[in-house]
Amino acid sequence: MTPEQIQREVAALGPWFHNLNLGGVQTAGDHFLGDFPGAKWRRFQHALPEDLSGKTVLDIGCNAGFYSIEMKRRGGKRVVGIDSDPRYLAQARLAARVTGYDIEFHELSVYDVARLGEQFDVVLFMGVFYHLRHPLLALDLIRAHAVKDLLVFQSLQCASEEVYPVAADYDFSETAHFEEPGYPKLHFVEHEYANDWTNWWIPNAACSAAMLRVAGFEILMQPETDVFVCRGCEPPKGAGAIYPARPEGGSLAAGRVRARGHER
Repeated sequence: MTPEQIQREVAALGPWFHNLNLGGVQTAGDHFLGDFPGAKWRRFQHALPEDLSGKTVLDIGCNAGFYSIEMKRRGGKRVVGIDSDPRYLAQARLAARVTGYDIEFHELSVYDVARLGEQFDVVLFMGVFYHLRHPLLALDLIRAHAVKDLLVFQSLQCASEEVYPVAADYDFSETAHFEEPGYPKLHFVEHEYANDWTNWWIPNAACSAAMLRVAGFEILMQPETDVFVCRGCEPPKGAGAIYPARPEGGSLAAGRVRARGHER
């Protein structure tokens, strides 16, 4: 494709959230976060294996495919990107076509990861968590159905970056720890945050780490306050995704909720 052809297709698919360099054409050169997510990636790229030869990668909430492309650049054998937004997927397919990388893209949400029918060596879950109405369910589903080895998690975070040493148990009368800035807190957004109605839950740093642990992830490294590199481990007592039954045939009967344990 010529630069003119690329420019026309980029404009037709705009606006873009990922700033990519496609044949000399910047897709979001005026991004309010600067060179995003390139600048972000350069701050934690050292935490991932430089050679992904023979590895499979899943990019959940792939947007325009920046991280999917980076995983192919590191030699990923098979890279799959999923997103629930068809416009982002169209952008990602254009980016893959221009850069010449063979990447699979599917219109799926994080709640649909079981439909892929496989687990991946590396799973990227970047910038999605705070857009979810059911964030812990998403982590449970990723653990049960998507992660074979590594998870790279990133979320918008707010409030304190401190981590309060939470005890294993507290008496019912003890409440002071809840007021500690570093106690795990998940802030609920009823209306909008930053003019975006899809921002539902914003954790503090302690909450991100705690929710990852209770979903069955061992935190190996935290290269940035909001980035966690994890390995799947045995989930703690009581963990596991729920699977609400959908009404069939228009029935208004209450769905039965079945709890399901961890699956390898």
